[in-house]
Amino acid sequence: MRKSLTPELETKRVQLPGYEIGSGPNGAFVVQGPTGATLRIIADDGTDPTSAAFGFEHVSVSVSHRDPNWREMAFVKRLFWENEEAVYQLHPPESQWVNNHPHVLHLWRHVSRDIPLPPMIAIGFQEDGTYANRDEAYRAAVKRGLL
Repeated sequence: MRKSLTPELETKRVQLPGYEIGSGPNGAFVVQGPTGATLRIIADDGTDPTSAAFGFEHVSVSVSHRDPNWREMAFVKRLFWENEEAVYQLHPPESQWVNNHPHVLHLWRHVSRDIPLPPMIAIGFQEDGTYANRDEAYRAAVKRGLL
C-alpha cells in the first residue's frame, strides 16, 4: 500500500462519524470515479494493532445506488496500491458473510505475505491484450482450440 497519497487524493479526505480523520492511506475519502459515480472509500493500512483490519491493508468502496464496477475498483486499487502490488476481493465461506452496506466491495492485501497467484495462462493470453468484446474473445478461444 502506498505510504503517501497524491495531493489530489488528500483533498478528497473527509471526516466520517466514528472514524478518525486519519493520515497517509488511512481514513475516509469521497472521490469522483472513472464512470462519473461518487465513490465513498474507507482505507486502513493494517499497521494499527487496535484496528479491526490489523495485519491486512484494506479499502472498502461504495456507491450509493449500486455495487462498484470493475473499472471503479481498478481505479481505487491504483489510488492506494502500486501497479505491481496484487490485491484481492475475497469471497469467504457463506457462514462468514457480512453485509453491513448493500453496495460495498472490499480490496485486501496482507501486510507481510504475498498473495499466491494462479498461472497467467489460467487468466488469459497476455500476448493478446484486451479483446474489444465477448465475440472477439470467443473467436480467439475457438482459434486456440479451447472451445
